[in-house]
Amino acid sequence: MNTASAAGGEREPRWLTDDEQRVWRAYLHATTLFDDHLDRQLQRDARMPHIYYGLLVQLSQAPRRRKRMTELAIDAKITRSRLSHAVARLEKKGWVRREDCPTDKRGQNAVLTDEGFAVLKQAAPGHVEAVRQAMFDRLTPEQVRQLGEIMRIVAEGLQPQDPAADLPWLR
Repeated sequence: MNTASAAGGEREPRWLTDDEQRVWRAYLHATTLFDDHLDRQLQRDARMPHIYYGLLVQLSQAPRRRKRMTELAIDAKITRSRLSHAVARLEKKGWVRREDCPTDKRGQNAVLTDEGFAVLKQAAPGHVEAVRQAMFDRLTPEQVRQLGEIMRIVAEGLQPQDPAADLPWLR
């Protein structure tokens, strides 16, 4: 490892300890398997990837089942380009439609259709059961509480404070 001296103004990297490395690798392994598990379940049972399910959920919870495309990209943490592609696929299925934003002529809203809501309603029980079996049924109530607290702390630390931050979902 080539590291600059402290006199050069660069700090020595803070390498992970053996315990931290084990936790980090366990986290990566578990989240990769969990994401794959949920994606396979939704593909099998609802013929949609997990990302599409998440978009339908967000729209179902929005007022009048509609949300500005930019806000949807921010909430889904995906680029506007990727969102546009996903919404185009959902439009072809008849689950979502786009409409012009009445307050901003340049903006568009994504709107969950009745057919999309019905698909979501049908997919939700199986998806929730997959989440429950993969995660919550394996943890004690105290572990669930701790995991929630840990994830809240991690998310707060990663939440950008600078509104001008160069984040993919703002592009």
